Amino acid sequence: MFESAEVGHAISRARFRKEEPQLREDLLEAQAELLERKNLAMLILIGGVDGAGKGETVNVLNEWMDPRHIHTHAHGIATDEEAAHPSPWRFWRALPPKGKIGIFFGSWYTQPIVERTYGRTRDADLEKSLEEIVRFEEMLHDEGVVLLKLWFHLGKQQQKKRLRSLSKDERTRWRVTDLDWKHFGLYDEFREVSERSLRRTSTGHAPWYVIEGLDARYRSITAGRYVLDTLRSQLDAPKTTATRTKPAAEDRDPENLLTKLDLTQRVSKAKYEEKLEELQGKLALLTRHKRFRKTGLVAVFEGVDAAGKGGAIRRITQALDARHYRIHPVAAPSSEERAQPYLWRFWRNVPARGQVAIFDRSWYGRVLVERVEKFCSESDWQRAYAEINDFEERLSDHGLVVAKFWLQVDSSEQLRRFRERKATGFKRFKITAEDWRNRKRWGEYEAAACTMFDRTSTEIAPWTLVPANDKYYARLLVLETLIDRIEHALDRAGRKSKKKK
Repeated sequence: MFESAEVGHAISRARFRKEEPQLREDLLEAQAELLERKNLAMLILIGGVDGAGKGETVNVLNEWMDPRHIHTHAHGIATDEEAAHPSPWRFWRALPPKGKIGIFFGSWYTQPIVERTYGRTRDADLEKSLEEIVRFEEMLHDEGVVLLKLWFHLGKQQQKKRLRSLSKDERTRWRVTDLDWKHFGLYDEFREVSERSLRRTSTGHAPWYVIEGLDARYRSITAGRYVLDTLRSQLDAPKTTATRTKPAAEDRDPENLLTKLDLTQRVSKAKYEEKLEELQGKLALLTRHKRFRKTGLVAVFEGVDAAGKGGAIRRITQALDARHYRIHPVAAPSSEERAQPYLWRFWRNVPARGQVAIFDRSWYGRVLVERVEKFCSESDWQRAYAEINDFEERLSDHGLVVAKFWLQVDSSEQLRRFRERKATGFKRFKITAEDWRNRKRWGEYEAAACTMFDRTSTEIAPWTLVPANDKYYARLLVLETLIDRIEHALDRAGRKSKKKK
């Protein structure tokens, strides 16, 4: 892949002066069309060897286009805040909205390549990272992100000459660091790992383009053309209706687990109050344990309307330190959120280690309300199952406990609660016209939920189905489940700590 970038490409000054004005005009025209349509976003990844002109190229692209509509992010070593979150978190937060162009100087490729080159990870770890990247970029493509990946290359002797040249000039000496020379000492290893990574992740919807970085005029014109051609190919493409083959799991009707729940289970008020205090005490101690600082909790609450999600959440937060948790009520997406890939608004609320995030409704809205109400296409909600599983796997890999609860009441109990809310002044805000409308589609929501359990209840993030006709019983079961999941995570963290010693 790198061989073709080592043949000494160059562009004369005269040719550069002739081609640059037209290229800049065409880039600005395409950028203006992107901004006007607002149906796509463009993301340019800049990678490559040190000294190959990556920074200069980023500056050129900002100069040749309107920088007001370009979001440029330099992703270096993760800050303490970034390191406390799953690694994709900082990239998700920086994604450009539809109509805009984003430039990532350093990306999700940097850490896997560097870690493998320095021998801190194994081939299997690199392969796992690359598989995750391929799925992630496929998701971005499906969500309307035009992805352009540029790798700037220099041969070993070219890089050495370039670094020496920059170091000798007082005006450019600051560009060369000790780390650059350290990386140069591992040039052959970096090349091997980088070429493997590029070959593995160069796909039809997100190919890599390798640019020789020795000649500044050549790399600027070449990078500009790649940006223009990639953007124009998407802007000029005819609109098509996405089609998707049904996954094998959809060829059968999943078991209806909701009809098998024993909704008659009850707890007396006296036993409830005694047990509640005990469980809240355990939860408080667990979330204050020193090992909890190395993990965290993501609690997801879904279920039928009026099933008691809010009441269960309040019994959890009563046991938590208010400084260490946040509740995220999820409603219809805002215009800002609709301009981003679907999972963006959830990724930005992922907690750091030692923190708790509680979602009252969640990312499962795509395979529930958006599916049933046809707010998205079938291809969107069909692919969402795999995207959600990937999302939750990344949270778990970072050490976060993912606890998912579905609270279920039967139809008659829901009707009783609806009427009670309507008749009680301080509860009227809880009942809306949408709740009554959803009730009429009970069977459709139940079918969607059962498919959701079947496709997304995994070993790392299983669903807990909570019989909720009796609120006392439901609240205790939620607390018991959380305690069990956190205890298991703390025990695992303790075993890992002992192994390191």
